Amino acid sequence: MKLKSAKILPDILTLDSDQQNELLSSYRDSIDNIDAALIHMLAERFKITQQVGKFKAKFGLPPADKIREQKQIDRLRTLSEEAKLNPDFSEKFLHFIITEVIRHHEQLRDNHE
Repeated sequence: MKLKSAKILPDILTLDSDQQNELLSSYRDSIDNIDAALIHMLAERFKITQQVGKFKAKFGLPPADKIREQKQIDRLRTLSEEAKLNPDFSEKFLHFIITEVIRHHEQLRDNHE
């Protein structure tokens, strides 16, 4: 999904102090909403990866899948470039998530044995 960024900055040079505070508050409210959405999306993602971990544990599959991980990194780097988000940041973020998922999968494997 590719969204175009709207121009959200009014002519800030013409704003008085109250208007500046109102605008800043509005930006912060939007950031708070996005942060909440990110947390909920991560929670859903981890619910699914827990199911994957249980599946892997049951069938003796390894917790990590380096080929899948690299495909995901490559795909998200491309998406990041298209979205004008720093691909290095996206890769670091995904590595953090993958590391946590693998840790969960290892725990599930160890508890299953």
